[in-house]
Amino acid sequence: MPVVTVRMVGGCSEEKKEQLIDRITLAMKEVLGKNPEATHIIIEEFPAENWGIRGKTVEAIRTGK
Repeated sequence: MPVVTVRMVGGCSEEKKEQLIDRITLAMKEVLGKNPEATHIIIEEFPAENWGIRGKTVEAIRTGK
């Protein structure tokens, strides 16, 4: 039972999450031969103010602060 965890800043639509889950599941099948029925995908979303890059929060970068 493979488990794939995706950590990202929130704000992604449910449709995009479904596409992401579908494509990751397909990649696990095609690349590693894993059974899609047993493949688990977990999406962990974080608020933009709780994720930092280049010394700033994503919120600050998005708002130009």
